[in-house]
Amino acid sequence: MGLSGTLGGMAQDNPRLLTPTQVAAMFQVDPKTITRWAKREKLSSTRTLGGHRRYYEAEVRQLLAEQFSPRAT
Repeated sequence: MGLSGTLGGMAQDNPRLLTPTQVAAMFQVDPKTITRWAKREKLSSTRTLGGHRRYYEAEVRQLLAEQFSPRAT
């Protein structure tokens, strides 16, 4: 099971949360792609009281950095 619905070991008391649209803009993809990543546990999320997904900014930025960093061969 993934980290959905938990702080995922994050040390912050009040981590900044982002909407799917905000995350999609950062990766330059459709918001539905971000939802699919969460379902595949590529990116952890939490849910609002209304049932909407929110993503941890620190984790999003880390994934973004990993995606664009040079890979060791």
